Amino acid sequence: MSEVSGHMMVLYDDHSDQRSLSLDDTSSTEESPDETRLSLETTNDSIPYMGQRFTTHDAAYEYYSEFAKRCGFSIRRHRTEGKDGVGKGLTRRYFVCHRAGNTPIKTLNENKPQRNRKSSRCGCQAYMRISKTNELGAPEWRVTGFANHHNHELLEPNQVRFLPAYRTITDTDKSRILMFAKTGISVQQMMRLMELEKCVEPGYLPFTEKDVRNLLQSFRKVDPEDESIDLLRMCRNIKEKDPNFQFEFVIDSNNRLENIAWSYASSIQSYEIFGDAVVFDTTHRLTAFDMPLGIWVGMNNYGMPCFFGCVLLREENLRSFSWALKAFLGFMNGKAPQTILTDQNMCLKEAIAMEMPTTKHALCIWLIVAKFPSWFNAVLGERYNEWKAEFYRLYNMEAIDDFEMGWRDMVNSFGLHTNRHIASLFGLRSLWALPYLRSHFFAGMTTAGHSKSINAFIQRFLSAQTRLAHFVEQVAVAVDFKDQAGEQQTMQQNLQNISLKTGAPMESHAASILTPFAFSKLQEQLVLSAHYASFQMEDGFLVRHHTKLEGGRKVYWVPREGIISCSCHHFEFSGILCRHALRVLSTGNCFQIPERYLLLRWRRISTPSIKLLQTMTSDHAERVQLLQSMVSTLITESVKSKERLDIATEQVSVLLSQIREQPIPPQGMRDINSIHRNLYMK
Repeated sequence: MSEVSGHMMVLYDDHSDQRSLSLDDTSSTEESPDETRLSLETTNDSIPYMGQRFTTHDAAYEYYSEFAKRCGFSIRRHRTEGKDGVGKGLTRRYFVCHRAGNTPIKTLNENKPQRNRKSSRCGCQAYMRISKTNELGAPEWRVTGFANHHNHELLEPNQVRFLPAYRTITDTDKSRILMFAKTGISVQQMMRLMELEKCVEPGYLPFTEKDVRNLLQSFRKVDPEDESIDLLRMCRNIKEKDPNFQFEFVIDSNNRLENIAWSYASSIQSYEIFGDAVVFDTTHRLTAFDMPLGIWVGMNNYGMPCFFGCVLLREENLRSFSWALKAFLGFMNGKAPQTILTDQNMCLKEAIAMEMPTTKHALCIWLIVAKFPSWFNAVLGERYNEWKAEFYRLYNMEAIDDFEMGWRDMVNSFGLHTNRHIASLFGLRSLWALPYLRSHFFAGMTTAGHSKSINAFIQRFLSAQTRLAHFVEQVAVAVDFKDQAGEQQTMQQNLQNISLKTGAPMESHAASILTPFAFSKLQEQLVLSAHYASFQMEDGFLVRHHTKLEGGRKVYWVPREGIISCSCHHFEFSGILCRHALRVLSTGNCFQIPERYLLLRWRRISTPSIKLLQTMTSDHAERVQLLQSMVSTLITESVKSKERLDIATEQVSVLLSQIREQPIPPQGMRDINSIHRNLYMK
């Protein structure tokens, strides 16, 4: 305890003031300044003393507050006598310990919920009284009563800072916190950043995480109708700046915002190419506004999540979900995805069947698995991890018959015959088990690794919430941040030297066309294909592992038309040829993978260039693709040494000069220049 806090029994009072020290006394007695006992003054300004002078009552309060902080307590303003502008005005003030007085007894109201809030008041009698005097001509305030006796323990210096009176957020810090909130970082991250900026130890800011959360909450406490008006105004402002920004909304019969959906220009452009497989996650809520949030997300050619759109709904019912899907299709010019992954929501399942009848609906496996601990941990006990491993084995099977037989064995082995969750999962098996989904394209979004990256991507939007009206703008900031990070990762991928593992011409050909992410998936299959044997049959090929004498996969190949397919459906599922098909191509003296099996959505070429290729004639598009392949190979080979890079830079400069001298038609100039710019964007 500090030296100051050792003077706990100090008690001064002006005896001319015939008042009780009881802080609950409401009587008033006028005090004469002439009767102040100046003999009690002390030269130690660290402790209040009788007759101590202050120019204002606020100065007296600040002084007493600092004294209290050193001692280990805080103060509050208690009773006043007089009133500004009436008679003699304000003449006396009392400042008391924060634990002064007693908790008032509240009358119970059965119709109103009661907040069970504990009070710290314990009747402490510590106080300081000041009185106004004009003795020296100018008005001033003097200490006329002081008691520093507490009936409770005082706090240590490292504890007293947590009292509400000493936890303050300055206007500058408030502005900074709100700026951080717009970027979507967590409160913990805000606190750490501000600790680093202010050079203070962790936990020593003049405010706590709770104070920051309360501050953010206070900015959300606005009238819902005003929020809706501000939100729509924000959307219209964005639309004025960017005509390609899209939003739709519904107002209910009470003139309240019911639903709103939106998408950005970059998102609509990305959907044109990567909207074949979509995740529609509706499992989150904006708790500050008590509204369900739906987010459409996909996967780009570099294996990174891309944002397609957002929707806020008032209710989670068939009508709301149908409206959301219609709005989304409107943004995307009526183009429905091939596949869509969602949570186990029966209303959403029905809405998809109505609004997207040609789209294959499946359930997000990671959202199902997230519920396993609450479903099965208590039921299975020590066998929970064993059961989970068996579940994943069944989930990844290829044949439907093997899955269903294995499921029955699993139920028998773990005694789960009567478990309702097991029954529900089996009833919905065609919506989540891979044996039922392999003939549909999901862009790899069913794997655990990609599910984590998508979930992390979505979490960024959830933390970016201060005001509902700003949420659209905050999501745009988060999307833009992700796009910039994605461009950096794309550049890093392209600059990495690709290691060829087989030496096969098919491998080097694919490496020059596919993104590093997609090529790594193909290369994995190509390496495995060397372990397989192929046997020509009357209606195709039988391909099986060289150690197996039975079974295998049927591969159908029509060389003249460049068509190949496999019964494992790996290409249909991922857009990457399987080991079985690659083995047949290799043994059939095929040195390049047919163009149709190098999907545009997995190529190095950027989104704007792909859109141009889709609108060009077949011959022109093929020649552009060939040029793009050559450029990619040039970059891959050139970065292997400084000498190679110097030669490439010099020769390409000469080549560009020659090309620019050639005349071209105006329309061709626009198309080719656009492709040329975008070849180097990724």
